[in-house]
Amino acid sequence: MRTRKLAGSAVIVMTAFGLSKVIGLARQAIIGQAFGTGHELDAYYAAFNVPDLLFTLISGGALGTAFLPVLATYLAKDDRDEAWRLVSAVINVAFVLTFVLAALVALLAPALVRSVIAPGFAAADQVLTANLMRLILVSTMVFAVSGLVMSVLHAHQHFLLPALAPLLYDLGIIGGALFLAPHWGVYGLAAGVIAGSLLHLGVQIPGLVHYHARWFPLLDLRHPGLIRVAMLMGPRVLGLGVVKLNLLVTTNLASRLGEGAVSSLNYGWFLMQVPETVFGTAIATVVFPTLAERAARDDREGLRSTATATLRIILALTVPAAVGLIALGHPLIQIFLERGQFGRESTDAVFWALQFYAGGVVVQSALEVVARLFYAQQDTRTPLLVATGAMLANVVLDLILIGPLSYGGLALANSLAVALEVSLLLVIARRRLNGLEGWRLARTGLRSVLAAGVMAATIAAFAGRLPDAGPLVVGLGGAVLGALVYLAAVLALGSEEVRALPELMLRRTMT
Repeated sequence: MRTRKLAGSAVIVMTAFGLSKVIGLARQAIIGQAFGTGHELDAYYAAFNVPDLLFTLISGGALGTAFLPVLATYLAKDDRDEAWRLVSAVINVAFVLTFVLAALVALLAPALVRSVIAPGFAAADQVLTANLMRLILVSTMVFAVSGLVMSVLHAHQHFLLPALAPLLYDLGIIGGALFLAPHWGVYGLAAGVIAGSLLHLGVQIPGLVHYHARWFPLLDLRHPGLIRVAMLMGPRVLGLGVVKLNLLVTTNLASRLGEGAVSSLNYGWFLMQVPETVFGTAIATVVFPTLAERAARDDREGLRSTATATLRIILALTVPAAVGLIALGHPLIQIFLERGQFGRESTDAVFWALQFYAGGVVVQSALEVVARLFYAQQDTRTPLLVATGAMLANVVLDLILIGPLSYGGLALANSLAVALEVSLLLVIARRRLNGLEGWRLARTGLRSVLAAGVMAATIAAFAGRLPDAGPLVVGLGGAVLGALVYLAAVLALGSEEVRALPELMLRRTMT
C-alpha cells in the first residue's frame, strides 16, 4: 500500500510539474518575444536576487525542510490541536520576519543594486532594478505564507494542490506579460509576479479546509515545536544563504560581461530546470515525507533502500535529458523562444549558457534527494558545511572559467561545483548508513550513459541527413527519435529502473 501510494503521488507531482514547466516555457516565450535578451530583462531578472534570497531563507527551502519533520512528529501522535498551534506559530513568525526584512531591503534597494547585485549595469538600469525589486518584495511576503502551506499539505501526504501552485504562479506572470507589459513595460511583469503569488497561495487554501486547519493569532516564541524548528533551521538558512550568495556572485560577474549576459544565463538556467524539476524536484518532494518517517523510526535499511532506489530512477531519467539538451538545445530554443525581440542572436547566446548548464540536470536532481536524506534525519549541519565548500569551489571556478568561456564559464562552474557537493554528501551518507548500494548506482549510471551516447549519435545522424530541415523537424523529431532510441538501448542493456517505470505509472510498484 505504501509503495502504491508513493508511486501514485510521484506520478501526480511529475505530471503537475511537467505541465507547470510547459506553462513556464510559454511564459519565457512570451517574455522573450516582448523583451528579447535586452537591458530591461537583465534588470528584471537581477531584481529577483534579494527577494528570492529572503523567501528561500525564511519560508522556502530553509524553514520548509526544518518544519516538515517536526510537524510530522505531531501528526504521527495525532495531536491535531497542538499541530495547528505549531503551524500558526511558524507561519505568523515567518510572515512578520519577512515583512520587516522586506521593508528594510526596499529602503536599501538602490545601494544593494549599485554595490552588490549589478554594479556593471548602467545607472538607469540600476534604478530600474531597484524599483522592480521593491515590487517583487510584495510577492515575497505572500510566499512567506504560501511556501509554508505547501509543507503543511506535504506533511499530510497531499501533493496535488502544492504541485499546481507553481503553474498558477506562471499564469499570473503570463497575464502580466500579455495584458500589462504593453502598457507598463517591464513593470507589468513585476505586477504579474504579485498576481501569481496570490494565485499560488489561493489554490492551496482548499487543501487546508479539507484537513480542518485552524489558525491561531499568536506569536508563541516559546512553543517547543517552534524552538525545534528554529534549531534545525539555523544551519539550513546558512546553507541556502550560501547558494543564494553564489547566485549573487554569478549575477555580479555576468553584469560585467555586457548586455544580455544576465538574461541569457537565466534563460539557460530555466531550460535546464525543466527536466530537473519534472524528474528531480518532483520525485524528491514525494519521497521526503517517507524518508522523514523512516528516519523517525530509525529504519536505516528503509532509508538506504528508499534513497538508492530513488537515485537510480533519477539517473535513468536525467542522464538522457542532459544529453538531449546539448544535442537538441539550439533547435528547441528556436521553437519555444525565437520570436519578436528574441532573434537568432539571442538563441545563440542562450544556447551557449545551456550547453554548460546541461550536466547540472543530473547533479541538481541528485542533490534534491541526497540533501533531503540528511534533512529527514534532522541533520542540517552537514549539508551546510558541504555546500559552503562547494560554493568556495564555485567562486574559484567562476574566476578561472569566465575568461575563456565568458558567461558559459559561470554556468559550467555551477555544474561542476554541484557535482562536487553531491559526491561529498554521498560519501558521508554511505558511511552513516553502512553503504548505499554503490554498485547498483554505478551500473545504473553506466547503462544510462551508454544508452544516452547511442541516442546522441542517432540524433546527430538524423540532423545530418536533414541539413535544410527547420528547427521544428530537427528539434521535435529528434526529441521523439532520441527518446525511443534511448528507451530501446537502455532496455537492451538490462535497465531495471526503466522496466519499472510502466508499473510506476500504473501505481503498482516502485523499485
